[in-house]
Amino acid sequence: MAVHDDCKLKFLELKAKRNHRFIVFKIDEKIQQVAVEKIGSPTSTYQEFTNSLPANECRYAVFDFDFTTDENCQKSKIFFIAWAPDTSRVRSKMLYASSKDRFKRELDGIQVELQATDPSEMSLDIVKGRAL
Repeated sequence: MAVHDDCKLKFLELKAKRNHRFIVFKIDEKIQQVAVEKIGSPTSTYQEFTNSLPANECRYAVFDFDFTTDENCQKSKIFFIAWAPDTSRVRSKMLYASSKDRFKRELDGIQVELQATDPSEMSLDIVKGRAL
């Protein structure tokens, strides 16, 4: 599975410059390559992020989550989300599952990984819980 250079470039912008709140990645099955599908502005909300994931198709996504710790410190963690809804095609789920680790290695700086087959598995409460 090839990874488009844009994927790494946009991820670095998210990580270092904080130019983006989230990035959604899609595998182009015809050319066997991961590419950037959608980018969220720094002011995007978590709701906008979850709405950008298709209901019946797999995706990879990265979300820069800002939160406040119990000690009142502002922090942020970069989440990698493997989105594979139950309603997506079996071939697609297999393709995303088999190439996930290799793709994740290309994105240096991911702190938390989530796998979700349903929106409830990546609710804001779950994300907050994993971040703390």
